[in-house]
Amino acid sequence: MTTITRDRRANEALGAPVIELKDVGKSYGAFNALSHVDLAVDKGEVTCILGDNGAGKSTLIKTLSGLHKPTDGTILIDGEPVSFSSPKQALDTGIATVYQDLAVVGSMPVWRNFFLGQEKTTGPVGWLKTREMKSEAQQALLKMGIDLPDVDVPLERLSGGQRQVVAIARAIYFGARVVVLDEPTAALGVKQSGMVLKFVADARDRGLAVILITHNPHHAYLVGDHFMVLKLGSPILNATRDEITLDELTLQMAGGGELASLEHELRREN
Repeated sequence: MTTITRDRRANEALGAPVIELKDVGKSYGAFNALSHVDLAVDKGEVTCILGDNGAGKSTLIKTLSGLHKPTDGTILIDGEPVSFSSPKQALDTGIATVYQDLAVVGSMPVWRNFFLGQEKTTGPVGWLKTREMKSEAQQALLKMGIDLPDVDVPLERLSGGQRQVVAIARAIYFGARVVVLDEPTAALGVKQSGMVLKFVADARDRGLAVILITHNPHHAYLVGDHFMVLKLGSPILNATRDEITLDELTLQMAGGGELASLEHELRREN
């Protein structure tokens, strides 16, 4: 895959962070799922959140999407503090989360999934505007570079990569300014992962802020402008692309200093 990033200086010219986390923490009783998370996400930037299982990525997603309120710290949108009580409130401010399971109905056609929860109706009994939605879905997907010959095909017949791209395109079409992606390339092959990552880069180039949650440092480095690595709920790395190499990112993701110490010990023994 070819690296598909952009110059961070171009991002900085676009203005203040769309979303910012300041010293955010989330506790469940005595258990700290997140601690001291500081993060600023700009327009036209892909921010990658990495970490192993149990690192706190899921808790961070739920906090950003309005499922959970942070126990500590502040979330700001365009510099203004916000407090979400539901995912709908987060969505109303332009934060859309595309979960790994996509929240779609595989047996329904593409156009129905595209308008799922946003159906266009007419008349007192709410008849669906089927023709209008089909045409609008087709044109919207085409405008975003997704050429599907038939939006009547059940979504389950598309490849995993195509389903991910349709879900992301739906979020963008309905006004998302920040798109949070939960492991979008998990369980996808190389070609399908490339399709999704290319679409992530395209979303960034359209001026959206993208938060990519992943455990794959190679995928993150292909599209990422800013990287945060979580371990046991706390950031152990917060760096821009020009501050870190892929090898360094991979090392931090795999255990950071602990892994480096182990490697040193093994080499000395051999």
